[in-house]
Parts: sequence; C-alpha cells; structure tokens
Amino acid sequence: MSILVNDETRIIVQGITGAEGWRHTVRMLNAGSSVVGGTNPKKAGEVLTAKLDAGGSVKLPVFATVQEAKDTLNANCSVVFVPPRFAKAAIVESVEANIELIVVITEGIPLQDSAYCVDLAKRKREEGVSVRILGPNCPGLVTPPTDTSPGSNVGIIPDSITRQGPVGLVSKSGTLTYQMLSDLSDVGFSTGVGIGGDPAVGTSQIECLELFEEDPDTKLIVMIGEIGGDAEELAAEYIKQHVSKPVVAYIAGFEAPVGKAMGHAGAIVSGSSGTAQSKKTALESVGVKVGETPTQTAAIVRSVLKSLV
Repeated sequence: MSILVNDETRIIVQGITGAEGWRHTVRMLNAGSSVVGGTNPKKAGEVLTAKLDAGGSVKLPVFATVQEAKDTLNANCSVVFVPPRFAKAAIVESVEANIELIVVITEGIPLQDSAYCVDLAKRKREEGVSVRILGPNCPGLVTPPTDTSPGSNVGIIPDSITRQGPVGLVSKSGTLTYQMLSDLSDVGFSTGVGIGGDPAVGTSQIECLELFEEDPDTKLIVMIGEIGGDAEELAAEYIKQHVSKPVVAYIAGFEAPVGKAMGHAGAIVSGSSGTAQSKKTALESVGVKVGETPTQTAAIVRSVLKSLV
C-alpha cells in the first residue's frame, strides 16, 4: 500500500504549457503516472502530445479552469507549476474545485499567500471535504512501482531512484528526499513525501507520521527535518503519544549560523530556538534514532529493519 498517491491518482498540471510544467509532465508520464490533462486559460481547447521514451504518445487536453478539467477527466490531483505571483489564484482554484491533493512545486510564493491557501484548505477539511495541499516549495511525492502497479510519481522527484518497500519517508528538503530515496533504494519505500521547507506548508510532518502509522505496509518511518521552527519538537511529542512504528530521523543544519536563513525560508535559527541540537535532543528523548549524516541515517534504517525481522 501507500499514502496519498497510487495508481488510481489522476493528475492535472496547472501551468502545463510552460517550460517546466511540460518537461515534468512528460517526465511523470514516463515514470508511469496517470497525467490526464492540464490548465492554461489562454490556451484552453488545445491538445498537447507527449511522446514517451518507451514509444507511443499521450494526448493531453488543456482546459481553462481546474473545475472543467476535474469534471471532464475525473482528476483528483493537481500539480502547480505556476509563477509565484499567480500561484495563490491557482491554488485557490484547485481548493475550490475540491481537488483531493494539490502539489505545489512553486517556490518563492509570498508567505501571506501561502498561509491564506493553507488555511482555506484546512477550513475545507473541517467542513468534511477531502482537500490537501502539499508544499509549497516542495518536490512532490512518489509511490514507487511494483510488478503489478505503476505507482505514481507526482512532482519533480527523479525517476527510477528507488523501488517499493517497507519504509515511509517524510522530508522538508527536496535534495535530501532524493538522496534518502537513492541511498535506501535496495530497501525501498511505501511512499516518499517532500513537504517543503517554507514557514507555512499544507501538510505537516505530523500528518505524514499519522498516515504512515495507519499504512499496514509501512514498517519504519524516516523523518528528515531541518533547523528553524518547532515542527520536529512537536513531531517528537506526537511520536511519543501516537506512533508505534520505529522512527529514524536526520536533522540538517548543525553548522548553521544564528539568524541566517539556510536554503529554505523556514530554515533559520533565532537564538536557542529551532536549533538542530534541540530537535535532535527532543527526538532522541522519545526513542527516535537520529543520524548525524544522511549516510549514517540510512545505515541506522537498515539496522533497525533487520531487528524487526
């Protein structure tokens, strides 16, 4: 099994006619994902042709609105490749269309816009509507293929760097998502999720922990965090109370200087708050094994998995 995406995920791409949107549309199709169309109000009615590496091609219709695309194509997932100044409107459009999973790749979205969209989706869920934002500024997520299922690769995660297996991954960092998927490719993942590193994100570490805890095929959870904020400390408290599966973690940023954002907008240490050491201490206090490097973290995962057999 998996969380959030599988071979029944039907994807539309907002911004499908842009250079990045189209490049990753073709890449997702080559990975086996079910991309069914996209949106661009200025090019509605066009039909794009994606040529596949394995031969053949796929026709993808372009719609003016997300609602039209959803109604026509039965889409349940949208990937947002829209410039930052237009991203808020694009995300709101998907939320209002009740798209179940909205994967926001765009980086540099103003914090106020991101917070508005995240709150809008939250209010939808409180009303009983299944709407979730992943990101913004995230790489997306991947459920690797099996012998009987093509899985689903949604976003910009590189193709074929991992396979299906017992590990669930939740990561703030895109690059470290790729590295961990690759380093543990011999072990495999149920789903790898990049939640993004901005101060306001639509899906938290805790929400992913909850989903992996409920997934019967996920036997161990890897959590990659970073400096800034208190998300990892909150996750530690959640793990203590609600997670029965082993959790292995890595925290990026032990050498980060105080007061300087490192890579992500949310990765900034203020005084003693949000340091890598404080997060490591909080996690280890509830039994989470924390690696000092990504490579060591992968080694810990292998060791813990062996003890579960």
